[in-house]
Amino acid sequence: MSIIRLLILLFVWICIFLLCSGSGNVQKVPGPITLGDEKLNFTPREFYIAEVADERSDRNSVALLIDHKDVPHSPVKVDLKGGVASAVKNFVYRNLRRDTAMRPVMVSIKEFKLTETNLPGGRVGGHLAVVFSFALQLSYRSVHLVDYRGGIRYNRPDSQAADAEAILRHGIEDALSYFNTWINSQAGHNPLLATAVKVSFTDYSEKPEGDTIYYSVNRPLTWADFKDRPRESRFEAQVFTSIGYTERTEVIKGVIHLDMAIKVDLAKSDCWVKAGSHDDYILNHEQRHFDIEKLVSEHFKKKILAMDLPTDNFDGPINVEYLETLREATAVQRQYDAETRHGQDRQAQERWNEKIDKELKAYGLKND
Repeated sequence: MSIIRLLILLFVWICIFLLCSGSGNVQKVPGPITLGDEKLNFTPREFYIAEVADERSDRNSVALLIDHKDVPHSPVKVDLKGGVASAVKNFVYRNLRRDTAMRPVMVSIKEFKLTETNLPGGRVGGHLAVVFSFALQLSYRSVHLVDYRGGIRYNRPDSQAADAEAILRHGIEDALSYFNTWINSQAGHNPLLATAVKVSFTDYSEKPEGDTIYYSVNRPLTWADFKDRPRESRFEAQVFTSIGYTERTEVIKGVIHLDMAIKVDLAKSDCWVKAGSHDDYILNHEQRHFDIEKLVSEHFKKKILAMDLPTDNFDGPINVEYLETLREATAVQRQYDAETRHGQDRQAQERWNEKIDKELKAYGLKND
């Protein structure tokens, strides 16, 4: 036998050996899935996707597929090209309009898994489970809005390959379409989605009047309001004033309308006067304490109106300013009593009368 013939026979045997060794149960694993482009059938009017995060508890693979070319049809792990978060983000960026003037929304992928199993009769069942969480991105935190839970089920012959790319893509599209519908229905009245805060003020009042007197230019103090028993004190009379407020909110066309009812009040049961001290001069001194409290409340309102209040925490800055207002009221009341010597210095009292009246007129609380 010639050398050439021997070489040819050897080559044939090597080929047969390789083919036989490759014909066993070795799985033929498909490559990573690349999401194709498909424009979504809606245009966002209220949001844009700012970021996508992968928060799945199981990050092994995005799909467990039955390979129709494999015998005995064992499941094969397949992932998205570039990873789930990157693949979904790139798909969204390419196929959904991003207007950064709208609300920035973060998508957190909680579950995204396509699983196939063998069924009797040469069939394969598939189930895509999708859980996406949507949150509004703010400058220093995010606010959870809504979760989408959905998926796709199908049944195919084991001889037919699954179109895993289309199934995964449609799962993403369904989640985004759900969120678009949800935010469109919520944008006008949900405070989490409000774009601005508009503040208005009213003066709190009660009718009929009870023990509490709420400040009004048309309701000056009288000696009949001093209901408490006289105290052992060097002062002739005393009142205890306070500032507070109540809130009422309503969202109209995406704007939080905040109505603040300001309470400048004192309780008759806390006011007292000594016998024989019921003269107009002393009553005026006590009325000026009430006037000062009202003016400090006007300072509070002016500062709030100048603020650009955040929609997600407008009470925060208001509460801070309210505490400053209480400090201011205490300081001014002390200054007033110190300079007038609790009304004993009549010239100082007159200066404070003029000062208070001037500011009351400036706020439209007193006529010339």
